[in-house]
Formats: sequence, structure tokens, C-alpha cells
Amino acid sequence: MIRVWPGDPYPLGAHYDGAGTNFALFSETAVRVELCLFDDEGRETHLDLPETSGFVWHGYLPSVGPGQRYGYRVHGPYDPGRGQRCNPAKLLLDPYAKAIEGEVDWDGSVFSYRFGAPAEFNDDDSAPHMPKSVVINPYFDWMTDRNPRTPYHETIIYEAHVKGLTKLNPDIPEAQRGTYAGLAHPTVIDYLQELGVTAVELMPVHQFVHDDVLLKRGLKNYWGYNTIGFFAPHNGYSSTGQLGEQVQEFKLMVRTLHEAGIEVILDVVYNHTAEGNHLGPTLGFRGIDNAGYYRLVDGAPEYYMDTTGTGNSVNVHQPHALQLIMDSLRYWVTEMHVDGFRFDLASALAREFHDVDRLSAFFDLVQQDPIVSQVKLIAEPWDVGEGGYQVGNFPALWTEWNGKYRDTVRDYWRGVDGRLPEFGSRFTGSSDLYADDGRHPIASVNFVTCHDGFTVHDLVSYNGKHNEANGEDNRDGADDNRSWNHGVEGETDDPDIIGLRERQKRNMLTTLLLSQGVPMLSHGDEAGRTQHGNNNAYCQDNEISWMTWSDSPEQEILRAFVRRVTELRREHPVFRRRRFPTGDGDIVWYTTNGRPMTDADWQTSYAKAITVFLDGDRIAEPGRHGEPIRDDSFLLLFNAADLDLNFALPDTGGGMWTGVLDTATPIEVYDDHERPVVSAGEKVLVEARSMQVLRRV
Repeated sequence: MIRVWPGDPYPLGAHYDGAGTNFALFSETAVRVELCLFDDEGRETHLDLPETSGFVWHGYLPSVGPGQRYGYRVHGPYDPGRGQRCNPAKLLLDPYAKAIEGEVDWDGSVFSYRFGAPAEFNDDDSAPHMPKSVVINPYFDWMTDRNPRTPYHETIIYEAHVKGLTKLNPDIPEAQRGTYAGLAHPTVIDYLQELGVTAVELMPVHQFVHDDVLLKRGLKNYWGYNTIGFFAPHNGYSSTGQLGEQVQEFKLMVRTLHEAGIEVILDVVYNHTAEGNHLGPTLGFRGIDNAGYYRLVDGAPEYYMDTTGTGNSVNVHQPHALQLIMDSLRYWVTEMHVDGFRFDLASALAREFHDVDRLSAFFDLVQQDPIVSQVKLIAEPWDVGEGGYQVGNFPALWTEWNGKYRDTVRDYWRGVDGRLPEFGSRFTGSSDLYADDGRHPIASVNFVTCHDGFTVHDLVSYNGKHNEANGEDNRDGADDNRSWNHGVEGETDDPDIIGLRERQKRNMLTTLLLSQGVPMLSHGDEAGRTQHGNNNAYCQDNEISWMTWSDSPEQEILRAFVRRVTELRREHPVFRRRRFPTGDGDIVWYTTNGRPMTDADWQTSYAKAITVFLDGDRIAEPGRHGEPIRDDSFLLLFNAADLDLNFALPDTGGGMWTGVLDTATPIEVYDDHERPVVSAGEKVLVEARSMQVLRRV
């Protein structure tokens, strides 16, 4: 007979202390909570949690330790019309589970209604068809692990998918491909270091669910934006598959990346869960305290508020839902040693009732939290609700994915008229978005591509999306891609088109890496990864999404070029300033004739070429130890026109200029022979749709 002691209401979840395990679950609506323990054969033992303290049900089991599978059955009212959905026939995951074993198999029993009769109560037992929460041993030898704490202005982010980055790498042992261990493999670590990135931003690694509708089409929820466990590393990325081992493996991955000086940022999805809308399954939150965890429609609480496009939205003005989010964030920082978070659809977290409020309770909590406030916080500053596009409007502590940067750089390099003024602002850190509330260029996370949309190769190879493999008749995915196929849709053997496409890749990646702000590369763009025109590969857990590792000349040429540009950024603070330009000569824009730009020049709609001078002697902000910063000075010559142009070099106060980068050539050749040197007034030929970087000598 298993003894159950009263235990404690805190911490929530299953907490092993070396002698036993304390279980604690919040539910304001419950009248009884059963803790269900499962053995290796799936046999279930029911135990009532004996105590409640402030709506937290709790008990301590001295005989239970790591590896124990468990779940909950919550007794209480079932009245969907009132927003109440307790159903003790459904085994529920612990919202605070540190590890989860198994997957949902989508048997009808995981739903609280009968298919074909939504009003009919379903009391079939779901336990045989549900994943199980697992008690873990929290101990891990972090050795001398220290977070790199790379300053924002020195950060280069590499957005990556744990499986997609490693699945096809032939140098990784087969059992480790597509896993946390694979990401920690020396081959991947060396690759990231050579590329020059300082942080990996991992697409969702919280335990997520593969939707039934996708599985029936032979697909999966590859991206992972369908969270069911906010504390548990996704078990599908474990190399061993052993009970709870994904936690240790994840920690080892973080420790290994830190040893290489690389930060770990997690893409987190706190705005919704995998339980979907009113016709979704009962997996955890819905059956524990539906109104406590979800925003319900005023006057019709049977239905869910949905500002995420997924069926539900987390109730961020409910104290225990907020506590769940904050506890999760602190756990990943303190116990898993991650370095920051990118918040999916962050505007949904800022919604107080209907409107987006930058001073909502969630942001107040983050601001005052001594742990969470000290790591990198990146917002995806939009959701699908009314007024959800909030680029530039997040609090000062936050950085933001700058969607306007993406759109402007794409438009500029494909030759759209009238883009010069905004291009100038985006290249210099988007002060129009961030300066008015005291923020700096680092508030802007600049990107040209990300997981959502075309890869950079597809951006220059397709005019339209080609998502047929998703099984939705190409209706899904964005139609506004701001892409250009350069004459042929898709792949081609035409050497002129191939050459122009490769040049455009170099143009956009060079612009990205030399802009003020924080650059973010999408994994594989540095090697020309393609999704064959699919701009919504969320369900493609296959070669469409996985990165191809190859030593082909084409891939190595682009990789070498990107490494050259990241090195240029790393070595020269003029490309990564902490403050916006002062306007006192530190950054000056010139026409192709070498004279300063006038208002009329900026407003010339057909103008697509411009020169920018970056004065390394006029960096106003001091260094880390208060020392003056001095750097080389640079001229950047941008030519997005479809003809070659002669740029007259401006008079910037003397000195000669030598080329260090030219996107018209696949690999920099100046190191192999004498570099040309030119002076002010002389002309430099910049080929059509290319850019050059000159350094003062």
C-alpha cells in the first residue's frame, strides 16, 4: 500500500527531493484530484491527493522516485456552456511535467465528446492512448558551465531546428542525427564556430503534439508550434528514447554549446496549447481548469478566444496561468541554463482582454523578475488578432523580430521603386521604430528569411509559393513573399540566371550581416538550402525541410562568403554599434556621383543605388571598459539597379580606399593578388545588382 503524506503546495509539479516526490497541481474548479501512477506494463494505481491549499492539490509520496510515470484525473463540473470541462475519464498531463513519455495516438477516447454528437459526454478511458508525465532526477553535473552572456551588439543568431539541422549530417552517428546529442556533436559545433554565429535560436523544443489531421495525411507537426508541456524537452529529439533521458541530453547539449561560446535561445510558444478549440482533445489544461488556463468568449464560454490561429489563447490575465509561464521561463534559465527566449506571437501575451497592451501583467512580471529579466528576450511582435501587428511597440527591455527590415531588404534588392528612404533606416538600425522610447539598434533583430516563408535560395528562385506537398491545394502559406525568380520559376540550368541568383543571395546576406542591429540567419541559408518553393513547411519532417550537408563547390562558395562577412562584422565595431548614429558625420549617405544625398535624392522613386560612409573615428559610445572605440572607416556601395554603374567615391576627409568585399564575385579574390587602391573622386565600377565594401587605408 502506497502512503500519501500531506506534502506541500509549492513547487507545482512533481518534485523529487532524494527521498520521495511531492506532487502539486493547481485547479480552482476541481472537487477531487486523483494522482495516477503507471508501472512498466501500463497498470494504473489511483491515489487521491489529500490536501488543498489555495486551490493547489498536493501530496507527498515517500516511495516514488525518478522514472515514475504519472498523470492526473480531475473530478469536477462538466458543463461546456459554462466553460467547465472536467472529465475524470481523461488522463491528464501535468502542466509542470519535467519530462513526458510517448505521444497521443488520437483514439476517440482523448476527446470529451462523441464524434458526430458534440453534445454527448464521452466517458471512455483515455489513459491507454495518452503520453505520461515522468518524474525526473534534477541532478546534473554542470561542471564549470557558464553562460557566454554575449552582448547583444556582438550577437549573431542562427535560427535552427534540432532535427532539421542534424538529420542528414553524415559525420554524426546515425542514432544521434536529429537529436539534442546530434546538435552537440563536434561536427556541428565546429561548423557553427567557423560560420561565426554566437547563438543558436532553437525552434520549439517544449514537448509538442503532432496533429491528427496531419498524421492522417502522412505528415507531422515538424516546426513544433503546438506545445503541451512547457517544462519538458520534446521527447522526439532524444537519441536514446529512454525514460526521461531527454532532460539530461538537453542539458549536455547546452553545456557543450556553452563550452564553444555559443548561447542557446529557445523559441517558446506560451500563447496557446495543443488542445485546440472547443472540439479539441482533453490532454491537460482543458480538463484541469479550463477557464483558468484559457481565454473564453464573453457571453459564450463554450468557445475560445483565438488570437493565434490555433483554436485557443492562454489566459494571461489569470494569475495561475501567468505563474505557469513565469515558472517555466525561470526553470529553463536556472535548471536548463538557456540564455534567452524568442516569444512566438508575443502580441497575444500582451492582450489585456481585446487590445494589445505593452504594459500588460505579463510584461510587468518579466520586468521585475530578477532571473528572466536578465536573459535575452525577443518578441515576434504580431499575432493574428485585430491590432496584433506591433513592430516597434514592445517595452524597452525587449528586442523584436523586425518584419519591416525583412520586407524592405527584399524589396530593395528585387528592384522595387521608392525603397531607398526605408532601406536607409533599416540598414542603420531602424531608429524610426525604436529610438523614441529610448531603445537602441540592438532592439532590432534583423532577418531576411526565417523558418516561416522562403529560404534565401527560394526567395531568388520562385515568384510564388509551391506548397502542394502540404496537402492543402497550395492554399496555405503567405502570398506576399516579395520574391523574384529572375526569369524562370524554380530550378534552371541557365548559367546567367544561376549567376544572378547567387549574387542576390550574397547581396541580401551581406546587407543583413553588416546592418546595425542583431542579425539572424536561418539555418542552411549560408549553404543555399532549398524547400523547392514551399514557404510553409511546418508539416514537412523530411528532406524538404532538413538541411543538406554537402561539400559541393556551390555550397562551399556561399559558406565561405558568409564566413568572410561574419568575420568582417566581428572584427569591426563600426558594423555593430550599440547606439544609433548621431548624425554628426558618423554615417553619411552619398549619391553615385559622390555628393551628399539631399531630400530630393531620397525621394527619387527610381533611384536604386547609393553609397554609405561609416566613419570608424566617430563612434560616440565607449567600449565595455569606458575606452574610446576607434575602427577603420568603410564605404558601402549598393547597386540594386539592373545595369552596371560607376560610383564616384566621395570626399570623406582624405585617405585611399581598397576593396574588401564584392558580391559580384563568389569568393573574395583580393587576398590572392595586389588589391586595387582608389582615392576620392575616382570611380569604381559596381556591377548590376551587387554591392561592394571598401576600407580606408
